[in-house]
Amino acid sequence: MTQREHAAGKMTVGADTAHVPVTFDRCDHIEGPFYHGTKSTFEVGDQLVPGCGSNFHEGRTSNNIYFSALVETAVWGAELATALAGIGERGHIYIVEPTGPFEDDPNVTNKKFPGNITQSYRTRHPMQVVGEVRTWEGHAPEVLNGMLDNIARLREQGLDVIED
Repeated sequence: MTQREHAAGKMTVGADTAHVPVTFDRCDHIEGPFYHGTKSTFEVGDQLVPGCGSNFHEGRTSNNIYFSALVETAVWGAELATALAGIGERGHIYIVEPTGPFEDDPNVTNKKFPGNITQSYRTRHPMQVVGEVRTWEGHAPEVLNGMLDNIARLREQGLDVIED
């Protein structure tokens, strides 16, 4: 089974179960591994910290570190971060561990679908890099371009607001 198939399977299972909100006070029921997709290069042992530039909005500081329990979600993060930055190289997907509490990512939870099917979270605490996923499959160019077109359309309408 590929990582994408595994991730898709986890999404389906998650969609069939009742969502228990993940909050800073109640996040212990969520288990990793966790993944972070980015345009940036890190080494094992590095920490991802809030307060750095956003992967998705040039000139914006991100108050949170975003991560997921699904490789597929991190693939989108890596691909979109590099594409939006105009970087022609492949992004990175890191295996990360939270050093503090985390919560559901409010930018995707209960938006298009009920619950948090992307298993996306955010934290204001550092994330420890414990590994890198080096073999991952990106999306077909037409799929990635479709997502980029949707983002551009939202930006034109002023609807690409990120709750950070």
